[in-house]
Amino acid sequence: MYADNKVRRNTVRDITKLKGERPVVSLTAYTAPMAAQLDQYVDFLLVGDSLAMVLYGMESTIGVSLDTMIEHTKAVMRGAQKAMVILDMPFGSFEQSKEQAFENASRALRETGCAAVKLEGGAAMAETIQFLVERNVPVMAHIGLRPQAVHVMGGYRTQGKNQEERAQMIEDAFAIQKAGAFSVVLEGVAEPLAAEITEKLDITTIGIGASPDCDGQILVVEDMLGYFPSNAKFVKRYAEVGQAIDQAVKQYADDVKSRIFPAPEHTYHAKK
Repeated sequence: MYADNKVRRNTVRDITKLKGERPVVSLTAYTAPMAAQLDQYVDFLLVGDSLAMVLYGMESTIGVSLDTMIEHTKAVMRGAQKAMVILDMPFGSFEQSKEQAFENASRALRETGCAAVKLEGGAAMAETIQFLVERNVPVMAHIGLRPQAVHVMGGYRTQGKNQEERAQMIEDAFAIQKAGAFSVVLEGVAEPLAAEITEKLDITTIGIGASPDCDGQILVVEDMLGYFPSNAKFVKRYAEVGQAIDQAVKQYADDVKSRIFPAPEHTYHAKK
């Protein structure tokens, strides 16, 4: 079920070559079983800091540690064989200085074997991105709605609706491209702006709540499967796993209470 290293894993180069050829397919993953399930269908898996909310019940992504991100990335690497794996740098692990960012990012690559890191920020993080790339750390950037900065951004709201935000996002996009990022996530970005940025940039854009014209798309897999509650407009629920689990657990509880389970076929018997 898990990776046996017999299959060639996608690389940064594979992802960048897809621009203009076909959309990049990606999802989040936090565990080995889920990574193994998704592997044959996606180009890359993101071990997102969203696991803070999805797996650990936190109110935001801010509380997750680098140690936690590393352990979950190790699990995803064991589960996936083909997909490139990217670790999401958590809040506080890269903002202090470019040296801090390199120390933590290089540790993440070294301990997990993943291919790249993702970090939030545009022009303000360009110097850090360049510092990392020059030291052989591939970087995916993240602009638009940035969950780690939600408190200073005024909540979870669409970005790029007015001229000031539009100008800032275009500046951010070109700054991170110049700094050497191989790709950028555009989150919660008004459609005309996301499409414009995608057309103008040479690097791949990955949309989440952005334009269908982005070079690729990503969703939190638990949102997409209907396992984690979400009222985000951009989430399409391809299944209702949560409902299926609820029905199965209710049936189990009813069977236990009525002594239907365990049945004779589920019971070990002594030899006569």
